Amino acid sequence: MKNFSDLGLCAELVRAVTEKGYDTPSPIQAEAIPAVLERRDVIAAAQTGTGKTAGFTLPMIQILSDMDGDKPRRMRPVRALILTPTRELAAQVQDNIRTYGVHTRLKSAVVFGGVKINPQIRQLRDGVDILVATPGRLLDLCQQKACRLDEVHMLVLDEADRMLDMGFINDIRKVIKLLPKRRQNLLFSATFSKEIRSMTRELLVNPITVEVSPENTTAETVKQSAYRCDAGAKAALSIELIKGGNWDQVLVFTRTKHGANRLSKKLDQSGIQSSAIHGDKSQGARTRALQGFKDGKIRVLVATDIAARGLDIAQLPHVINYEIPNIPEDYVHRIGRTGRAGKEGEAVSLVCNEERPFFSAIEKLISQRIKLSDLEGFEPELWPNRAPTASEVQKAAAQRKAAAQKARGPRRPQASNNKKRDNRGSENAAGKSSNQSGGQSGGKSSGASGNRRRRPFRRKSR
Repeated sequence: MKNFSDLGLCAELVRAVTEKGYDTPSPIQAEAIPAVLERRDVIAAAQTGTGKTAGFTLPMIQILSDMDGDKPRRMRPVRALILTPTRELAAQVQDNIRTYGVHTRLKSAVVFGGVKINPQIRQLRDGVDILVATPGRLLDLCQQKACRLDEVHMLVLDEADRMLDMGFINDIRKVIKLLPKRRQNLLFSATFSKEIRSMTRELLVNPITVEVSPENTTAETVKQSAYRCDAGAKAALSIELIKGGNWDQVLVFTRTKHGANRLSKKLDQSGIQSSAIHGDKSQGARTRALQGFKDGKIRVLVATDIAARGLDIAQLPHVINYEIPNIPEDYVHRIGRTGRAGKEGEAVSLVCNEERPFFSAIEKLISQRIKLSDLEGFEPELWPNRAPTASEVQKAAAQRKAAAQKARGPRRPQASNNKKRDNRGSENAAGKSSNQSGGQSGGKSSGASGNRRRRPFRRKSR
């Protein structure tokens, strides 16, 4: 059996991996690392939780360390770029780079939206060898001339299929136009859609395909099961499973942000401490919720699919698919949060009648039948012999939405609210401007500008 030194990694990286507690590379690492070190373009497909991130970060660190020169660090442009679909995944990749590159001179940074951009600009100006980024924030930085990509030697698309699902394809193409034509390209993911396959033909040059397990499959360490139920009974059924099974750490997936908030509230009311994490939450709130979940302070984390990629929770025992995803590949990533690194886990899906076509699509994707059972007291009242088709479900949903809009009536004009928002935005912009000028002049001008904003109000009140 190979060890990390057999893969051609330098002593500094082998030392870092050993300090992390790893002795033997996973199958995807054993196949991918030598291919990347040969400077070949690589397409790598492996199940979630099998160590794909180390499969590209370890050889990337070695290649850039070998290129390391005497150029002042502050003058160094970005030489390796890793694009990810979510903030959580970007932060996780950055943690890997920081851990494995601890004994090297390389500097790395992570940039994503939802947080202030100025600290990221300062970090880039200090010199960055490896940059981990979400596409939107990266383009913002490039437009502000804060980030150069014309000397990137390596490009990694991590979970590229998810980026396409989230509508990042145009942003990805814009980023690629800013890169040198001659570079090494790497694609790593658990699933590869037809769109991604098409994209690889125009992006990669004579790539090596590394596939240690069939595409779109789930790990054998994850026990999969499902329960039939009515949509209105899902919250009560979830509470019964968590309390009845005495589950201490549970990740629950919903389709919508509002659904995540509603379920979290019901769990709290039942005495189960929970928190919701989704795109409408601030980055600080998302980070606190995730850390509380990892620390055991929060028993249940309710998440949308934004958390299906990038959540690396050691020995997470239980995942609940509260709502079945419309995109079957998302199921693979959802349940991949458990059963990681050879550990056992359990994934339970709650299936109502309208979700039957999506559940069947999942079984077809993973080429596996999932046992569908009834739990006493939660048997569905609506479960006809013929399952609805996906088009019938979508049509019924559209009709319900139209009926709800008709019952609600026309919305009131939002001009006054928009005006308030515009005023708040102007005040925020003025505050930022004064803060920046205050920082440049010792802070006095900030206070002075604050007084200037208040004087008109005082004169008016007189």
